[in-house]
Amino acid sequence: MFFNGNDVQQFQTQKDFIDTALVPLLFLEFDDARIRQSSSATDFLMSLTAFVEQQFKGRLMLVPPFSYTNQTKDGLAVNLLKEELQSTGFKYVIFITTDHTWTSHSEQLDVIWLPPIPLESMDKGVKKTVLEEQLKQIIPVLTSKWY
Repeated sequence: MFFNGNDVQQFQTQKDFIDTALVPLLFLEFDDARIRQSSSATDFLMSLTAFVEQQFKGRLMLVPPFSYTNQTKDGLAVNLLKEELQSTGFKYVIFITTDHTWTSHSEQLDVIWLPPIPLESMDKGVKKTVLEEQLKQIIPVLTSKWY
């Protein structure tokens, strides 16, 4: 489920079954030397999380990404977001990112880290294959939380 009007309406009637919030953590960099890498990682993560949502619709909600820069990166805000999502009924709040620094927060947060893969030059078939391979890595992590 996506965080949109139609899916949220369905979520409200099926809260007992939709127990997981998936939150993309997007590191945004705007300087000339890093903006392409940052935008490529963002494209990868947003494509991957949309693909994950398709596979687990009815079990998880993909919430809008938490975007940050070096100046705005604050673990406290992410912890507050986690608490808010849990207070609304999500049993599991899982963060997914291409920024390796979040792995140091694994005691407080459930974080899935994946290295970014540049998708922009791939054709649709190759892109889908890459996303399927990444999904194979995510499925065991998600199911270990659920069972």
